[in-house]
Amino acid sequence: MLSVMAMRNEERRFFMKTTLYIVRHGEAEGNINRTFHGWTDSSLTPKGHRQCEQLAKRLESIDFDEILSSPLKRTKQTVEYILRGRKNKISLNENLKEINGGEWEGVSWEDLSINWPKEYEIWDVEPHLHQMPNGESVAGFQKRLIQTFDDIIKTHQGKRICIVTHGTGIKTLMCHFKGLPLSEMVNISWYDNTSVTLIEHFREGYEVLLEGDDSHLEEDLKTVKHQDWVALLEEKIKKAKEKRGEI
Repeated sequence: MLSVMAMRNEERRFFMKTTLYIVRHGEAEGNINRTFHGWTDSSLTPKGHRQCEQLAKRLESIDFDEILSSPLKRTKQTVEYILRGRKNKISLNENLKEINGGEWEGVSWEDLSINWPKEYEIWDVEPHLHQMPNGESVAGFQKRLIQTFDDIIKTHQGKRICIVTHGTGIKTLMCHFKGLPLSEMVNISWYDNTSVTLIEHFREGYEVLLEGDDSHLEEDLKTVKHQDWVALLEEKIKKAKEKRGEI
């Protein structure tokens, strides 16, 4: 006969676990044109479609109880690949959308740095303090996503769920999943397009099992890894930390 503690552990393991497969959408036009596309409804690129084909192969053996997505075109197009051969229907959720960039929407990153130099600097090195001009703050954005995930888990407790969403959102959520303050967002990498993050939720909280994994992509199919801005941003963050005496 199982002890009370053992029974509780068995309950935690088998009945209270909700599994979240969090997927970033495939490469979209804004990713290669280097324009800000929070709520801007850009489509997948030809490379993005190829990424999604590989993503679908990776996930094809996993039975999902629910598949949810941001309603933006780039996420819906990504979900269409995941749905192939499944009986699931997509559930669109407005609150899974990317951050609302306000006046930044559709503007090139080069022009952002010229027209909003102060805000652009904050976005790069202290993103948790950033407020989009006539858009969302990063803190408010994270709050929206946390509430959305809480609602999803409450509704689908004990299920296996696939959620297709956006890069900035996943960065803010990782702080929450790891129990870190939002100020640590700057230390979380930008995960590549179609990357998979695997999270388990128990009554006690979250456990990160897989983080921004893009192993289903061949090297030439990766996006973020081959973009120059990544290394430049890392160096900029390092210099800002040195200036603040953090390293």
